[in-house]
Amino acid sequence: MTAQPAERSGWRMPPMDGYTVDDLLTLPDLPPHTELIDGSLVLVSPQRYFHFAAIDMLVVGLRRTLPADLKVAREMTVVLDRRNGPEPDISVIHAAARKGPDQTYFEGKDVVLAVEVISPESEARDRLTKTHKYAAAGIRYYWLVEMTGPDQHPAVEVFELSEDTGTYRSTGTYRDRIKVDKPYGIDIDLTAIDEL
Repeated sequence: MTAQPAERSGWRMPPMDGYTVDDLLTLPDLPPHTELIDGSLVLVSPQRYFHFAAIDMLVVGLRRTLPADLKVAREMTVVLDRRNGPEPDISVIHAAARKGPDQTYFEGKDVVLAVEVISPESEARDRLTKTHKYAAAGIRYYWLVEMTGPDQHPAVEVFELSEDTGTYRSTGTYRDRIKVDKPYGIDIDLTAIDEL
């Protein structure tokens, strides 16, 4: 079987040096939730029920005690640099970063907490690539969420950026309840996913 030329398949050939954030934000007909990692467009697989249920549960929990100077956004592009525009499942941002209903992205400096719910196809990106990129962008807190155990409840591993090393260090893994005081007082019953 011969590969279709780009102009016949409906897909554009990537630029020689890869795509930029400007391309990500303006290319027509990109599938929903397309990310830009190191100049390459990353198309995501369809979501599993666990993925969107975990996002919903965490968004509700994060908003419950949210200070007035912060906002919670789900599935919005975060521009880290010219060649990187990932889309965290959840971002806690500075309220001043919200510009209006037509806004399509936030800057990395606007993000206080990035949350990724791990899917089988995204595990390496979430654990390795995005961990490095979010830290390099100065995003202070990072949560990785995955389905664990026979009850298939979420486990949340919490990371905080070390000012000494510029990398994340794990501050704990939470299985039934996540109760932390950074970036603000958060208390979420993780078993509540059963109700969704």
